[in-house]
Amino acid sequence: MPANKTQYVWMDGKLTEEKNVRVPVLTHSLQYGSGMFEGLRVYETDRGAAIFRLQDHVKRFMNTAKIYSIDLGFTADEISDAIIAVVKKNALLSGYIRPFAFYNDTQIGISTFGKKVSVFVAAVPFGAYYGKGEDAGIKCKVSSWHRINSLILPPEAKASGNYINSILSSIEARHSGFDESILLSTAGYVAEGPGENIFFVERDKLITPPREADILLGITRDSIIQIAEAMGMVIEERNVHREELYTCDEAFFSGTAAEITPITNIDGTKVGTGKVGVMTSALSKAYSDVVHGRNKEFASWLTYV
Repeated sequence: MPANKTQYVWMDGKLTEEKNVRVPVLTHSLQYGSGMFEGLRVYETDRGAAIFRLQDHVKRFMNTAKIYSIDLGFTADEISDAIIAVVKKNALLSGYIRPFAFYNDTQIGISTFGKKVSVFVAAVPFGAYYGKGEDAGIKCKVSSWHRINSLILPPEAKASGNYINSILSSIEARHSGFDESILLSTAGYVAEGPGENIFFVERDKLITPPREADILLGITRDSIIQIAEAMGMVIEERNVHREELYTCDEAFFSGTAAEITPITNIDGTKVGTGKVGVMTSALSKAYSDVVHGRNKEFASWLTYV
């Protein structure tokens, strides 16, 4: 978005200019990581802007609030309407949408009882997350940090504090000269990336870790599984041993921000030939067709603005 263009956001039921929103530094969610969020993309299509899987993202937003006993004060329909309103007000054809809920309270202390909850929605231009595009792969490092599990924090909730785990692993990877990290579960199985699910190709089978591997149940992950099934691919959801990272034929991350990001090197070992694989490329093209409204089979996933 041009620097001189007014950015509009939605805050506690009202559209307003972003510059009008002020949050105190002592806000509970800034001190303790008690906020929660979602991430959606809006894509340009022949029919205009379309939000991808809006209802599914809002449902997960509501589920996160339920897990953390946060009373948002708004219904799922009201949150959906807010998201649409922000995209429309900013005349955004393509970009990223961030709904966010937080305890807007400056009292010191971890208790959340009686604290005010604010809900915020922003929508901004956003390109390729890793800045490399679908034809270039990234290098990943298996992290020494393990993925959180349900004995520690609920991995299926998109809560702000959960991502400190991800940040640590990502910092370690970058310091070691890699683009990103891959986290293992506490049981030693492959879990996911810091903010992405992960897929592998072995002998023409598409493999992804299951719910039991302490993963976030990604909406992009689910989309890829359904698209792959429609393409006739064989899919397995199963535990993946670390050594399979080094012997698989292809690998890629999936996520709202990452979309489909090929992984061509893990821990210094080439994935397959070290180039973007055939199945990864095919899925990336198919996914692009879906989100840009070029595939009628999955047209119900798009909400036109």
